[in-house]
This record gives sequence, C-alpha cells and structure tokens, in this order.
Amino acid sequence: MTTRVIIVRHGQSSYNADKRIQGRCDESVITEKGIADAKIVGETLSNIKIETIYCSPLQRAKKTAEIIQKQLKNPTNLQAVEKLKEIDLPLWEKLKKDEVKEKFPTEYRCWKERPEEFKMELETGEHFPVVSLNEQAKEFWQEIIPKNKEKTILIVAHNGINRCLIMSAIGIPIANYHSIQQSNCCINVLNFTGNWGEAVQLESLNQTDHLGIPLPPPRPPETQLRLLLVRHGETQWNREGRFQGIRDIPLNENGRKQAEKAAEFLKEVKIDFGISSPMLRPKETAEIILEKHPGVKLETKEKLTEICHGLWEGKLETEIEKAFPGLLNQWKTAPETVQMPEGENLQQVWERAIACWEEIVSSYSNSEKPITGIVCAHDAINKVILCYLLGLKPENFWNIKQGNGAVSVIDYPQGEKKSLVLQAINITSHLSGGILDQTAAGAL
Repeated sequence: MTTRVIIVRHGQSSYNADKRIQGRCDESVITEKGIADAKIVGETLSNIKIETIYCSPLQRAKKTAEIIQKQLKNPTNLQAVEKLKEIDLPLWEKLKKDEVKEKFPTEYRCWKERPEEFKMELETGEHFPVVSLNEQAKEFWQEIIPKNKEKTILIVAHNGINRCLIMSAIGIPIANYHSIQQSNCCINVLNFTGNWGEAVQLESLNQTDHLGIPLPPPRPPETQLRLLLVRHGETQWNREGRFQGIRDIPLNENGRKQAEKAAEFLKEVKIDFGISSPMLRPKETAEIILEKHPGVKLETKEKLTEICHGLWEGKLETEIEKAFPGLLNQWKTAPETVQMPEGENLQQVWERAIACWEEIVSSYSNSEKPITGIVCAHDAINKVILCYLLGLKPENFWNIKQGNGAVSVIDYPQGEKKSLVLQAINITSHLSGGILDQTAAGAL
C-alpha cells in the first residue's frame, strides 16, 4: 500500500516579490497574490482526503497552510514542524540576490555550480547549508512516514527544503539541487511504497496548471532551449496491461483523445520543432499535437524506440511469470539487472536514449533566439532520460512516473554547456482536470 505525500511551496512572499534572500528569516510575509494562490491550492486539493498537514513554522509557509486547510472538505490536523524550516543562509538573509552576487562572488558561484561544496564561515565554524538541509529532510522523512502509512498527507514548506525532500526521497544527488524548480504554490506528488528507505515514486514535479499557468515559466525568461518531453497516448495494450516494447501498437480511442488534450494544453506554446520515436503510438501523438502548430515538421529518431522486451511482448504479467518465474519481480525490484529474454537490458536503452537526447540538445542549442521543441517517446525512454537529467542511475528507473499523454518540461537556460532545470515532470492535469495521474497503469 502507498503513502501519498503532496508537497506545496508557500505562496508568494514579500521577499519573493522583492527578490531578497529569505532563508530562515521570518520577516517575510505572504502577499495578496500569495493569499489568492493559496486559496486556489486549497480548492484544488479540497476533494482529496488529507489526514494531516505538516508545515514550516515560518509565517509565510504557516499562513499558506492555514489558508489551504480552510478550503479542505474533511477536517485536517495542522502541525508546524521545525524540520520543515527553509535552508539556513545566515550571511545572506535579507540581501537582494544582486547584492549577494556582488558581495560574495566566489561563494555565490559555488552555491550555483557546486551546492554540495557550498559553505559559510561562521563564528561557530563551517556551515554547509545544502548538505545540512538534505540531512534535515531525511530526518523529517524518518520521523513522519512511519506515522502515516497508507494515508495522504500534505506538506507546505519552502523552495529549498521542498527540493531536498524530493531529492532525498528518490536519491537525487545534492549536486543537482538547482536542477529542480519549485514555483510559489506549486504542487508535487510523491508515493512511498513502505517505510523510509523503501521505494519512492515521483509522480509529479512542480505542477502549476491549477494557478492558470500550464507550464512553469522559464528561468531566466530568455531560456535558450526548452524541451517538452511527452509520453504517447494510451494504447489498447496499455489498457490491458500487455507488454508492448517494440510491437508497433497504435493509439486506442482514449489515446487519441489524450493526444488531443495534450495538443489543446500546448496550443499557446510556440513550438519550433518536433521529434518523435518512429513507432506508431508516439508518432501519432506528436502529429496530433503539431496540428495546432502548422509548419512545424516532425523528425523521427530510431534511438527513441521503446525498450525491446523480447519474448515478454504481447504477454500479461501472469503469462510472463508462468514462462519466466521470478524474472518479472526482479524487473520490478532491480530493473538494471534484468536481461529481457531475446530483448534488451536497461543499460542498452540508457545508452541509446541518452545519446539521442544529447544529440537533440546539441543540435538546437546554437539558435540565435530561444526555441522550444517537443520530444515524444515512450514510458521506458522518458524515464531513462529523466533519471539521467536528475543525476539518477538505471536502478532508479521506477522512481519516475510517466503517464500516457503526460508532459515534462526541461530548460537549458544557456544552452548545452550550462546547467539544466527540470521545470516540471509528468504533468497530467490536462487529461484528468486534477493533480493526480489517472492514466492507465498498464505495462510498457
């Protein structure tokens, strides 16, 4: 059974609006916009049975949590927890970001480029803000998850601690701290399969559609390259739970509707190019999306073809277990160790998918103006790409969810040579109207 954790960043604060460093300073208050957005979050979550709300005791987060609590239909307990406080940046608090860059140029560069090494020299000794925050997040999980088995809980906290909660839950290295975006009043969803230390799935990252912002805006505004990674719509084999692999199964009626909803969702986005796996299901999904963008040609790339499941293809899980006893469970628990009978292993898929992704990034990073493209592929391919971008490994394959018709957003603010930003992962709100992924749970 699963413990669902919904994580929300506080609404816009006065320091956010003024572009000041907040840290653990408690002078910053939620703005009128922050209050309005918090009400929207509450309305969005109102039909979900939330057992407990855990919030940071800092007033910008606590106020956001109180506003959300008032909108919920079921009575929900609210607890302020010290371990949800924001990152501790004592030498920078209250300063504007530009002031920090000017006064602490070397430290700021380290903060941005090597957060795992970033430190502050205090009277009490060396302080490693990001490392300490990550340990704080782990301690929170160890304390809270055992108390909430098979329940749904809500966390309302801050940019930094939210990142570390997500990172520590699924194993993202501290070096990737700045690769994860957290917008004010965004929604993230994590699914814990058991206690702390057992498998955790990132269902979604940084959803903002409920705020009237379909895709999180680029950071900074003039991002050089934005890629929208899309999983194909549903097929009948998805619906039945049959393993597809390289069998060229087309979209079913619901899959075409999902593609149409994705097209509507992305119609206001200026798309400059389109790339797809050559297989029918992603190619048709991409073509339907690009109908809203006349003149954009679709290119196919063989390396984006789905994982070859070999002798598993066309079979249900019960049939696979009968023919290959124990191998399916191995695939679910240690996927990096499985060689598909007469098919591929995950490392082979990893190598070709990542090579293809890097080729795409390299090809489109030299544009004279910011450009956006869609890349439409498959469950395994998308998971592998997202794992790689998050600093994860093949063994983390199941930590990432990809729903049929889902959209993920990856920015390269300064092209291929600089750090990327995972703006959003597995957006499915355009399919169901809610924040939870309701797509088919069928096989690959």
